[in-house]
Amino acid sequence: MNLNNQSMVVLSSGGLDSSTVAAIAKKFGAKIYGLSFDYGQKHKKELEAAKKIAKNFSFEDLKIIKLDLSLWGGSSLTDPKQEIPKTGLNKNLIPNTYVPGRNTIFISVALSYAEAINAEFVGLGVNALDYSGYPDCRPDYIQQFQELANLSNKRGRENNPIKIWTPLIDLNKEEIIQLAFDNCLNIEDTWSCYSGGLEPCKKCDSCRIRESAINKWRKRNINK
Repeated sequence: MNLNNQSMVVLSSGGLDSSTVAAIAKKFGAKIYGLSFDYGQKHKKELEAAKKIAKNFSFEDLKIIKLDLSLWGGSSLTDPKQEIPKTGLNKNLIPNTYVPGRNTIFISVALSYAEAINAEFVGLGVNALDYSGYPDCRPDYIQQFQELANLSNKRGRENNPIKIWTPLIDLNKEEIIQLAFDNCLNIEDTWSCYSGGLEPCKKCDSCRIRESAINKWRKRNINK
């Protein structure tokens, strides 16, 4: 895909996946406009990482939108009454770390921003292999959202749609880590842990997925 001098709004959480998308886009020559959300999550570690990534990859801008989803809770990431699970992944259940409507809200705002600045793309770090099973990270959701985007804004109606770009959606986490290194991303600058301590907890689902993939990557590359 030719991204040279193309403008892209990247939903930048500060995590590994969204930062990898930004790194790929930058290597391909895109002009990146970062969009992050202070959505009432229990800690700000991800937002701190997003600022670092924006600086490292020379974003044109990074906008941080305050949108307090903790007002109605519904997720252990925003509701102080709910505990973040640390007992391991259960692939048959969507965990309570799922934030109701989060990606629907975030992508809608990103499309608005993209249309306002005449950007060609919205870049997302969604992934449907090594993930927690969230409904708003799956290929059918992204496909349907693209169709909605084409109908819901001026650009789409004028046959010049904003494209939702999800380069990681069919990759496992080990492959994403390889892409991160290939595109000059220091993964230590990213934050994936659901907890906000000084160091990652290594027990939440996000930490388990990340650590497992890093260990696999190390073993594979040490043996080369």
